[in-house]
Amino acid sequence: MDHILVVDDDPNIRHLLRDYLREMGYVATAVENGAQMKQAIATSQIDLVVLDLMLEAEDGLDLTRDLRREHGVPIIILSARGGLLDRILGLEMGADDYLPKPFDPRELVAKIKVVLRRTRSMPGERLGDASASIGFAGWKLDTRMKQMLSPDGLVISLGGSDYRALRTLLDHPNRPLSREFLLDRVFGKERTPLDRSIDVCISRLRQHLGDAARSAALIRTVRNEGYMLVADVEHEA
Repeated sequence: MDHILVVDDDPNIRHLLRDYLREMGYVATAVENGAQMKQAIATSQIDLVVLDLMLEAEDGLDLTRDLRREHGVPIIILSARGGLLDRILGLEMGADDYLPKPFDPRELVAKIKVVLRRTRSMPGERLGDASASIGFAGWKLDTRMKQMLSPDGLVISLGGSDYRALRTLLDHPNRPLSREFLLDRVFGKERTPLDRSIDVCISRLRQHLGDAARSAALIRTVRNEGYMLVADVEHEA
């Protein structure tokens, strides 16, 4: 069974979600702060984190960023601030999805199912794809740990959406890919072509690769088409 970690400092919401997720067949753990979250991740196999952005004494965006930097676990963020800017900031920090409060627990479960399904159907986890690592432009992508190794030996952990975006680009090197195609491969068909999520992913990948938007040497913006990874790609078993 999938193990879901709920991080919320409101005891009513925390316990309600924990109990509801257990009723839905998940293993569910509920904690109230970042320290307890990190302890749970260090001691248990967590499949997905549901994180409230508005913790009383902590910045949920900082926790999202730290969690994404250190782990590849999928993240769904919750917030009473449902504005577009907050959603974009959450995605920029590495979250896989966003749900504004108040919400129906059934909607959260639906999002959990979608995010887990996307994560497990991402390139590199399909039957028959035995590439343990992929080399490109001096970089290596570890497809099992979902980490990049820089030419200087720096290890960078990738979030689910960033990993899927990079894998999609690596699977189609030196070919322009439309935003619609990338949205479908990275986020699923529930997204729309007007969604900025793929642009956020590309921006984050460029930052990781030291590939600023002005030069975009590795990931190029192709006018009226989309994005293209410009590199020779080598798959290693």
